[in-house]
Amino acid sequence: MSNFDKSFEATRLAMLAKQYPGIVKANGEVVFCAEDNEDRLSGTRWKVEDNIFEQAAESGFKVHLIELLDNFIEYRGKCAEFPKKEGIVRFGNGQINVDWLPDGSTELS
Repeated sequence: MSNFDKSFEATRLAMLAKQYPGIVKANGEVVFCAEDNEDRLSGTRWKVEDNIFEQAAESGFKVHLIELLDNFIEYRGKCAEFPKKEGIVRFGNGQINVDWLPDGSTELS
C-alpha cells in the first residue's frame, strides 16, 4: 500500500470528537510514541484538565484514542508515510487533532 489518504486521520478524530463531546470540550494533550522496530503504539503520556483523565478512562475515550493512534501508526507504516513514530494529540473546545513529530522529539522516545 502506498497511497496515503491525508483525510484518514482527521476524519476518524472528528468522529471520536462527536462521540465524546464532553471530553474534547476540555483542554488536554496526549504525547505518544511507537516501537522502534514495529509500527505499533508503545507509550502515551496524558496531560489533561481536572478530572478529565478519569472521565476519559471511564467513558471509553481513552481506549478508543489509543486504538486510533495504533491504527494511525500502522497505516503510516504501510503507506511509508513519515513521520510515523511520535506525536501529540491535542484536544479542546470540541476539536481534536494530531501533530506528528520527528523521531526522538518526545520524552517518551
